[in-house]
Amino acid sequence: MFPIRDENPHFLTPIVTYGIIAANVAAWYYWQGLGTHPALVDSLCEMGMIPGEFLHRLPAGLVVPLGPESVCILGSSQTWFMPLTSIFLHGGWLHLLGNMWFMWIFGNNVEDSMGHTRFAVFYLVCGLAATALQVVSDPDSGVPVVGASGAIGGVMGAYIVLYPRVRVHMIMFFGFFFFRFVVPASFMLGYWFLIQVLGGYSSIGEQVGTAFWAHIGGFAAGAVLIVFFRDSELVRRHPHYGWKRS
Repeated sequence: MFPIRDENPHFLTPIVTYGIIAANVAAWYYWQGLGTHPALVDSLCEMGMIPGEFLHRLPAGLVVPLGPESVCILGSSQTWFMPLTSIFLHGGWLHLLGNMWFMWIFGNNVEDSMGHTRFAVFYLVCGLAATALQVVSDPDSGVPVVGASGAIGGVMGAYIVLYPRVRVHMIMFFGFFFFRFVVPASFMLGYWFLIQVLGGYSSIGEQVGTAFWAHIGGFAAGAVLIVFFRDSELVRRHPHYGWKRS
C-alpha cells in the first residue's frame, strides 16, 4: 500500500516541511552526488551513523564491505555529528523519493499543529530518537544507518495521534494492475507501524538493509512527544482533530 494524498486541510504555510524536503534533496545533490560513485559511498561512510564506530566498539581501521566494490574504513572520519547528518542522507533514489513523498503528505498537518519552530525541533528530536534506538538494537554494527525515515516516522506517529480519522487515499499494485481505495489514517499508519515491528523482530541478530528499529523509535517518539509539542489553540481549530467528529 502506498499513500497518494490525505483529505486534511492545513492553515499555516508549511515552510519547515518544505525546508526539510529541500535540505534532503540538497544533501543528495551536494553530499551524495545524486547517488553516483564514489560520492555516495563516501557520504555514507563519513556522515552516516555507524553504531560500532560511534560507540567505539569496533577497532579503527576495520574494513566494512558495503557492496561488491564499496567499503568503509572505520575511524577515518569524525563521529560526533553522525546522529544529525545521517538523517539527511539516503542510500538511493527510491529511498529518497519515498521518504520525501511521505513527508509531503503528512508533514504539513503536523507542522500545522505546533507551528514552525516547534516542528523543526520536533523533527530533529524524533530523528535522533530513531537513530538512538537503531544503535541500541545493534551496537556492534559497522554498517552505516542513514535516511530520514526515522524522523518521518515521528511525523507519522504524531499524525496518528492528532488526526486518526482523516481519510487517506491509497494505491496498491498487483503486478501490472493497481487499484485505489480510501482508509482512515489510523488504519494506514497503524498498518505501517505493525510492519516495522514485525520487520524489527525478524531482523534481530541479522544484517538487513532496512533500519526497522529506527522507524519504530521515531514513530513511538512522535506519538509521545506530540502531546508536549502541539499547540492547543492551533489544533482546536482543525476540523479533523481527534476521534470525535465536529
